[in-house]
Amino acid sequence: MADDHGHDDEAEGRTTAPQSEYTPQQVGIGFAVALVGLFVVFGVPLALTL
Repeated sequence: MADDHGHDDEAEGRTTAPQSEYTPQQVGIGFAVALVGLFVVFGVPLALTL
């Protein structure tokens, strides 16, 4: 049984995310989100215990 749906996805220019390159802006946003998340997870509880 073939996995053929009768259309060509590559003709539409679709790619999967892990294979795509990230722009510097996307990397910067991801880094900022990670920093905020780390602050919420570690900084807030630490500040509340002092």
